[in-house]
Amino acid sequence: MRGAPVAQRLAELVSLSEPQRAAGARASGSRLLLDIAGLCVAARRQDYVRAVLDSIDGTGPCTAIGHTVRFDVDDAALINGVAAHGEDFDDTYEGGPVHAGAVIVPAALACCERHGLGGEDLLRAIAVGAEVTCRLCRVAPTRIHKAGFHPTAILGVIGATAAVGAALRVRPEVLVNAFGIAGSLAAGIIEYLADGSWTKRLHPGWAAQSGYRAVRLASGGFIGPRTVFEGNHGLFKGFASSRDGDYEAMFDGFEEEWVWQSIAFKPYACGTMAHPYIDCARAFRARGIAPGRIVRIDCETAEGIVHRLWEPLHEKQAPPNGYAAKFSIPYAVAIGILRDDAGLSDFDKAVVDDPAVVELAGKVNYVIDPGNPYPNEFTGHLRVSLDNGETVEHRQAFFKGGAEHPLSDDELRHKFRANCRYGGLSQEQTDALAARVNDVFDQRVVFFGDEPPARMPAP
Repeated sequence: MRGAPVAQRLAELVSLSEPQRAAGARASGSRLLLDIAGLCVAARRQDYVRAVLDSIDGTGPCTAIGHTVRFDVDDAALINGVAAHGEDFDDTYEGGPVHAGAVIVPAALACCERHGLGGEDLLRAIAVGAEVTCRLCRVAPTRIHKAGFHPTAILGVIGATAAVGAALRVRPEVLVNAFGIAGSLAAGIIEYLADGSWTKRLHPGWAAQSGYRAVRLASGGFIGPRTVFEGNHGLFKGFASSRDGDYEAMFDGFEEEWVWQSIAFKPYACGTMAHPYIDCARAFRARGIAPGRIVRIDCETAEGIVHRLWEPLHEKQAPPNGYAAKFSIPYAVAIGILRDDAGLSDFDKAVVDDPAVVELAGKVNYVIDPGNPYPNEFTGHLRVSLDNGETVEHRQAFFKGGAEHPLSDDELRHKFRANCRYGGLSQEQTDALAARVNDVFDQRVVFFGDEPPARMPAP
């Protein structure tokens, strides 16, 4: 099918694929769902989630994780997507970077609950959707970010469309139109970087609900462009400023290698590329050298992340709020040294405004390393100059939590429980939620709330 439109090739693969039956699929799906569930709970009482809830009228059959009220399919996907990504503590595909779980799990869960589908359908939807989202990153690496857009928003809506199409087992021709429609529903600029505003949090929820809507529109006969990906005015021309993407790289090894099973889980609640720098900062802290002796910190970095995590440098050295701080490597280095962590509470406004944090972050600078392997690998480096002229250096060639250094099941469960505590769940409620994650793929009819609705919707 090499001569066929990309959307047609992808639709045929999605229709035929059964990744839920691959070795390790259930374990990977459970890890992804557990992480997303804990993150939704952690964010459930935050002001940005409340703003989303206040914008919604009506109820339905679908779960908003951490809430007792049920919502219609679009709203549940929106709420869960916003909450899952809200603290920037969710999973990352290293080859992107892209956050697949915060889009795909909300879309798949809402779809399965709305249509009375089973646990195997849910697992298939998650696996297909995450696989497509991750593989799309291979087409034009780094270009979407450089063009000023958020890859999770742009590629996520395509992944969500694939997930819903897989769950509902629509015909390939329907899915081709759904992809074409999804291209016009894709949206998400990265101007939130200017002031730490909330719009990045919205992107996964919007992508999740839009993927569902694209499939339903196509199922009703709505027509979308077949050349949505590679066309003169297609997705990659619009959002990556290029038509010469490597589509064969996206298809290479499909059904032979399930890349979604290599999705990374974050140990720190901030932008993924900052994580190796935090590890280096904590390694410096472990030496026991007083932070007051630091004169300057220089970090080697990838050119591809400078515009998001380093510049404007004076603003990254003094972010205006906790959300802006999540996308600042100078701040990440400072709290790694001063607080030995970068958890949820380390981005509270009081910490951001701490004079000691502000002073140390102001000493952090960067130099571009032209040989940096980003986006295929995330690395960290610190060169710390001390007041006696001595230089101390730390380097890390990997992202803790990534494919080569994954979080263990115990570490992921610890993160889940900590997130549930942060969100105000009791131990009993936390255990009950963990049990639902463990059981959901065995359910004949999926429900994820405290109890099923009185009457499940018909498929």
